[in-house]
Amino acid sequence: MGLFGKKKEEKSCCCGSSCTPEAMAQAETAKKSAGVKVLGSGCAKCHALEDATRKALEELGMDSTIDHVTDFAQLAAYGVMTTPALVVDGKVVSYGRVLKKDEAKALIQKIRG
Repeated sequence: MGLFGKKKEEKSCCCGSSCTPEAMAQAETAKKSAGVKVLGSGCAKCHALEDATRKALEELGMDSTIDHVTDFAQLAAYGVMTTPALVVDGKVVSYGRVLKKDEAKALIQKIRG
């Protein structure tokens, strides 16, 4: 019991203890890899961002492989707290909103030249 007879609250990790030091180290390593990633839980907004990004990549004639990252430790490694987010070659270029195809295309061109 804590002060004034109240039950002490046990603090737990916000992700259900999945952000162990090992998981965070793996996430940091994965973060450095080139490619296009959508970060998020897998909701409708995440899928809409993935679709717009895929169309943008196809228009640019680039590989349209997109990794969808849902693991909290990896999201935390990118510093993203609002999803969906778009990552191009290890750099977060957008977060917290669904981009239109032309917006995604412009950001990809900016990062990849």
